[in-house]
Amino acid sequence: MSASEVVVVAVLVFGYSLVSRRVSSWPVSMPMVFVGAGWASAALGLVELDTDGEAIALVAEITLAVVLFSDAVRIDPRRLRRYLGLPTRLLLIGLPLTIVLGTLVNTALIGGVGVVELALVAAILAPTDAALGAAVVEDESVPARDRLTLNVESGVNDGLVVPATAVLAAIAVDEERSTGAWIGFVAEQIGYGVAIGVVLGVVAIRALSWAHLARWSDGRYEQLATMVVPVVALFAAQAVGGNAFIAAFVAGIAFGAGATDPTATHGEGRAAHFAEFTDDAAQLLALIAFFLFGNVLVDGVMGHIDGAIAVAALASLTIVRMLPVWLALVGTGLRWQSRLFLGWFGPRGLASIVFGLLLVEEADELSGRSDQLFALIGLTVVASVVLHGASAAPAATRYGRWAATVEVDAPAAVGHHVPADVMPETRWSVQRWVKR
Repeated sequence: MSASEVVVVAVLVFGYSLVSRRVSSWPVSMPMVFVGAGWASAALGLVELDTDGEAIALVAEITLAVVLFSDAVRIDPRRLRRYLGLPTRLLLIGLPLTIVLGTLVNTALIGGVGVVELALVAAILAPTDAALGAAVVEDESVPARDRLTLNVESGVNDGLVVPATAVLAAIAVDEERSTGAWIGFVAEQIGYGVAIGVVLGVVAIRALSWAHLARWSDGRYEQLATMVVPVVALFAAQAVGGNAFIAAFVAGIAFGAGATDPTATHGEGRAAHFAEFTDDAAQLLALIAFFLFGNVLVDGVMGHIDGAIAVAALASLTIVRMLPVWLALVGTGLRWQSRLFLGWFGPRGLASIVFGLLLVEEADELSGRSDQLFALIGLTVVASVVLHGASAAPAATRYGRWAATVEVDAPAAVGHHVPADVMPETRWSVQRWVKR
């Protein structure tokens, strides 16, 4: 980026900060603003980024790693493990079904593109992003059970879908491996990713806690050190063949579990204090990622959108998400209103943007097929930014009012009633992206 382009982005960030509280009550979200600004800056020639630049891919990877780590630090495993029924169903049943159904819908609607490439797009568009529905996860009128479910699902599915995207991308560019080699590849991605994450998270929190209690460390540098952990996890996992994003998320869980003060309420522990700067950094990086998405992908794909792409994008946000969620929740005893609510709030955002930006690196090897793939990714995310961002607040209010009139408990099939303190009034980074 040139000096003038940096100034444009800096002025935009500064300007948005001046009105951020005011616009928080409008049906306008931060992702809407910065995706729109990225597109407008490209259309007007104010900021023209190199779509082939490795720097963009690097920023995208670091952004997702830091965001995943930041979100994971806020999860209390001791409480969460008692209420994992619903998010587990969405992750282990709903997520695979979403990829399969997305592949089938894409294949039926889009011609001239191979099944593997369409499956890759379905995988890229499968992860959800709570940032686009922040009004839902921070609205305390929405049952804690549902807020917890959406938060955990959005935090974990990014990492879980990476092995699928990696395998499908490799196949799409004609990388030949045996079935056994693919199985080993996925096992290494998950196994090494988890191992790296656990080791780094535990070592980091124990070292910081020891230095803090011994009064050797300064608070400012403790927070800077925390910011380094997901970056190290990212590159360490890549170096050994593990999944970088799983490593970052698991490192966050291990980090957060290792220093929460048992005498304090959740979110007030030492780990949360160490991660305060990381939360702010995650917010800034996410903001930049939305801008990059609008600048690099949106403007470039507008000319490749046709009727089939538009229908496929709409299907991705509706039936491709909502039907698998409905099926995954069969037997839980949830009312149909709750199933529809959880199904609708599966916005596509940061993870899909990051995977889409990384896919740009493979554009040459995908040949002429890449334009349609990018068009579907770009339109789906843009539509999600608008639809989910605008509907989050009113839908949460209406659903919360309905929930107050009925007994909304987690049924026996998925665990006990979730107490209010499971979803405390803390400023998770995904919540702070829209409202602060």
